[in-house]
Amino acid sequence: MPAQKIQPPIDSPDRRRLPPLLRAAWYGLNQSFRRRIAHTGVTPDQFTVLRSLLEVDPGGISQRALARLMTSDPNTVASLLERMELAGLVKRLPHETDRRAHRIKLLPAGKKKYADIRVIAVTLQTEALAVLPENHREQFLENLARVADACRAAAAAK
Repeated sequence: MPAQKIQPPIDSPDRRRLPPLLRAAWYGLNQSFRRRIAHTGVTPDQFTVLRSLLEVDPGGISQRALARLMTSDPNTVASLLERMELAGLVKRLPHETDRRAHRIKLLPAGKKKYADIRVIAVTLQTEALAVLPENHREQFLENLARVADACRAAAAAK
């Protein structure tokens, strides 16, 4: 019977570790995207706002819902929206049922900006995933989504 190889602890420097790998992947992707879209005047986070608003209710969504959708905090989203409103990309309207809330609506200039940048985003994603065999890419994304869900659940646990 062959001897079993003993694995070092999960947090050993001799093993691949989830936090530094996720951080390196996110940071590299974010920096590359930031450089590629710098000429548009939009940041990667602002692009995420545009995409999120385009993919949900055309009547707009609340700032709180947008923050959840983006996996961000309300203060960051409020700051992003302030700059985006000044740029004419979005409009913050009073929420119809909650006086303390705003409904965020994507404006035509925001839709156009999204369409212009989307091509760059898709190209970058294609390049990043090209290191994987084509028949493994969707499974990788499904597994990454599971990891993201587990991380969100861990953050929400008391």
